[in-house]
Amino acid sequence: MAHALMPPAHPFDDDKLREECGVFGVVGVTDAANFVALGLHALQHRGQEAGGIVSYHPDHGFNSARRFGYVRDNFTKQSLMETLPGALAIGHVRYSTAGSKGPTAIRDVQPFFGEFSMGGAAIAHNGNITNADALRRELIERGSIFQSSSDSECIIHLMARSLQRKVPDRMQDALRRVEGAFSVVAMTRTKLIGVRDPLGVRPLVLGKLADGGHVLSSETCALDIIGATLVREVEPGEMVVVEHGEVHSHRPFAPAKPRFCIFEHVYFSRPDSILGGRSVYETRRQIGVELAREAPVEGDLVCPVPDSGTPAAIGYAHESGIPFGMGIIRNQYMGRTFIEPTEQIRNMGVRLKLNVNRALIEGKRVILVDDSVVRGTTSRKIKEMVLDAGAAEVHFRIASPPTAWPCFYGVDTPQREKLLAATMSEDEMREHLSVDSLKFVTLDGLYRAVGEAKGRDNGCPQYCDACFSGEYPVIPADMIEKGFEMKAAE
Repeated sequence: MAHALMPPAHPFDDDKLREECGVFGVVGVTDAANFVALGLHALQHRGQEAGGIVSYHPDHGFNSARRFGYVRDNFTKQSLMETLPGALAIGHVRYSTAGSKGPTAIRDVQPFFGEFSMGGAAIAHNGNITNADALRRELIERGSIFQSSSDSECIIHLMARSLQRKVPDRMQDALRRVEGAFSVVAMTRTKLIGVRDPLGVRPLVLGKLADGGHVLSSETCALDIIGATLVREVEPGEMVVVEHGEVHSHRPFAPAKPRFCIFEHVYFSRPDSILGGRSVYETRRQIGVELAREAPVEGDLVCPVPDSGTPAAIGYAHESGIPFGMGIIRNQYMGRTFIEPTEQIRNMGVRLKLNVNRALIEGKRVILVDDSVVRGTTSRKIKEMVLDAGAAEVHFRIASPPTAWPCFYGVDTPQREKLLAATMSEDEMREHLSVDSLKFVTLDGLYRAVGEAKGRDNGCPQYCDACFSGEYPVIPADMIEKGFEMKAAE
């Protein structure tokens, strides 16, 4: 994804890991762009900075629209959607990533389009190319002219240099050069194409509409909004090509052991989505069950940090027998502009987003359940709010292991030294947060919650859990070149 330095939407989200984008495509329906806009709206949680749609119509060719902001504020306007005719369209929602060289630009917003000798093609990419710097240098030396700062644009340039005649074959050539994580949705004049990297780090599913149209999406929740049914997941290392109502499967990569991102289960995906045949909501509830078994504590109230901590808190309360209660209420309507006017308002921080239900909290020993601790800044503020409301004790239970390592596969992660768990033990974090107790679910407990009864299987992980373990399934070549030190082999 593009590496752009932008202010966070609000102080609360600045202390969360953020998925960088979502992709969606439709073929075989009238006004496909309208379906894509609905799908992107359902995927808005995966990227809220900007969105784009490309469509194709035989009489009008390829057309595109890229806008900053929410899907609902841009792609619901009839005047804009009328410029995107056709029965084939793809779209993308994105976050900008931290630590880049400059402000985001409209040129970084996907999908990207390229005109080749055999016709045009557009691509939208979820993930991160870990050898993008080396590829970019090579391509520029050979005459390529980049229009954006996005690593995804490398794919278009690699396709342009391929000697293959058909666009899917060119895409296979390009993606064989790419390292890292990628779920790609692409289109030509007649084809909708979906590809996952050999490890299947990022999600991608195939759906079907009742009238015969086909859909590709980052998550199943976006199929629901347009009335599509889930056919299956696109498998790791698979390319699916949909043309004239038929789906063709190709295997362009050498077989590899899948390593799906386990944090999709913890936080990124919507709770009403299905991952690997499992309900995301049920998995998160089960994480809370495992957490209650591993880290019991006496208390009067189990309270989620909304909204992502809610399913795990329900599981914790059920397993522990301690009552569940919404002791913290989330303001659903706090927008970006509301925190801009004055420094005083900005300093209110989390209080703009969350408010404590004093009548429920006062005098109670409160067990706060959250999905993760990243920098710890938000956790400290929430603890202060709960104590100010009269809580007798505050105990944190975290529905993921300590996040001690950055992600290089399409997640916006702080530098390692800014991750609380990278520099502190669990006891030190408890003291830093000034809470009565702090416990994280173990990595084995997390694996059990996602259906792996034996846990992490003695060092042979079935998922990508690098943000917890420091074991990277794909070497982050660009970051190592910049001085990043990987965890030493044990």
